[in-house]
Amino acid sequence: MLKKFVKYYKPHLRLLIIGMVTAVLSSVLIVAMPLIINRILREYLPDENLTAIIWSLAIMLMIAALLGIGHYINIRWGHILGVRMEADMRNDLFRHLQKLSFSYFDKTKTGHIMSRLSNDLTSIAEMAHHAPEDLTIAGCTVIGAFTVMFMLNPYLAAIALIPLPFIIGWGAIFQGRMQRGFRDVRKKVADINSQVENSIQGIREVKSYTNEKNELEKFSEVNRKFRYSRENVFGVLAIFHAGIIFLIQSYSLIVIGGGVLLMYFKLATLADVITFFMYNRFIMMPIFKLVNFNEQLQQGMAAFERFTEIMAVEPDIQDCEKPIKPETVIGDIIFENVYFKYATNDDNWVLKNINLKIANGSTVALVGESGAGKSTLASLLPRFYEAGEGSISIDGNNVLKLEQQFLRTNIGLVQQNVFLFDATLRENIMFGKPDATEAELIVAAQKANIYDFIQSLPEGFDALVGEHGVLLSGGQKQRISIARAFLKNPPILIFDEATSSLDNESEQMIQQALEELCINRTTIIIAHRLSTVRNADCTYVIKQGEIVEQGPHDELISSGGYYQQLHQMHAI
Repeated sequence: MLKKFVKYYKPHLRLLIIGMVTAVLSSVLIVAMPLIINRILREYLPDENLTAIIWSLAIMLMIAALLGIGHYINIRWGHILGVRMEADMRNDLFRHLQKLSFSYFDKTKTGHIMSRLSNDLTSIAEMAHHAPEDLTIAGCTVIGAFTVMFMLNPYLAAIALIPLPFIIGWGAIFQGRMQRGFRDVRKKVADINSQVENSIQGIREVKSYTNEKNELEKFSEVNRKFRYSRENVFGVLAIFHAGIIFLIQSYSLIVIGGGVLLMYFKLATLADVITFFMYNRFIMMPIFKLVNFNEQLQQGMAAFERFTEIMAVEPDIQDCEKPIKPETVIGDIIFENVYFKYATNDDNWVLKNINLKIANGSTVALVGESGAGKSTLASLLPRFYEAGEGSISIDGNNVLKLEQQFLRTNIGLVQQNVFLFDATLRENIMFGKPDATEAELIVAAQKANIYDFIQSLPEGFDALVGEHGVLLSGGQKQRISIARAFLKNPPILIFDEATSSLDNESEQMIQQALEELCINRTTIIIAHRLSTVRNADCTYVIKQGEIVEQGPHDELISSGGYYQQLHQMHAI
């Protein structure tokens, strides 16, 4: 894990070097300060050398100024180092999330992902900044100080060493407990984020069902667990810090007490005791800093563990070693003996022995009860999921051998639940083709029957749609989605219940747009309404994951089979 962490320093090596050099120089200056005091007390003061005393005090003042400058450099550029590393990690994490398959997001709460993108990475950044700086200053200061102390008076230096093993041992005892505690706190923060996200996104349902009380109770529960987790961690921290403070404060008493006894036995001078007392202060400062940093370190390591957990997840769906990208896509589609289940350890197949052929430029419909497997079947074509058995091909090329980006570029998807980004109408439509011209944008909006509505808005295409398109009606959102598809202009289209939740007026406008969009394209329609499937070239009827009937609408109605039953039940 350390190797994975260190690689984020490499792009910012100059900042790291600046921080390390400044830390080393600061440590040297800190070690030099008591030496000057020792020289004053041992030589200049007994010799009444006022000039040397003044020069020594001036040098000490200059050292203090240099230490201030070093502190400024470490704080400013050290934090910039941490911020840049955090930005790199966030980019890597977001890029990795974009590569992961749908199955990962099916199992992972959005709130947990958001927590790792925000809170966790901020903790890692703080650790990344303080770790090299604090460790360098502490190491150099302690080693340098004890080197000088043993040169000045080995007896008193040996006494000054006594508390260090106890301080280090105390930190080692509590390190694991703190890391486990902070890991648990991170999980509880993610649970809170997830609960808040659910409640805010579903606020209309909460209010319409007057379930505010239930939501408050659920939030109070996760908040209570978070509180207990934090309280437990702070209980451990309190014991840890109390012990450390006792050991650090005892350090001064040990040095003074040992010095007095050595002076009594003529093994030390007053200058030695004062010098060692100063070194004690300078040694304790970095040690105390390390103690405080230990808490930060445990939080950062717990957060980095969670970061590496996501980065270690491999997408279920990946391109083959040498994916192909044909020059053109005609749109001939074949499903051959396709089986599918969501979990490999599940014995229940969601789709069984699916065989169907779709000629280029034709329109087919997939109908059946909810849960029959219609949407699942359609999602196998762009490889949102992969078939467990059998094969799917486009123009004779197995989709497993096609590059994912190429495959999805050539397939347009219009869904029942349209997702709109919290951005402008322009940005949402141009999501289908980010480099589209203004003229192409207008044509797409006109073909989707949404242009007149957009022109009626004061901001036009620059009007905001709100989070999830909350400022638009269902029909308007659907037409924005269709405009995206027009702009993308793919040879293959999938309409997944695109009109099932709309009123008659909206459906009529959207149906006109869909009919124009389907011209000269291979189209798969998943629908319940008669108006969207009766003109299909072929309708495949799916029941419990299997195709039980197929043919044109009129033939299926006259056959008196399962399709006719669905027609009578749902007025398809």
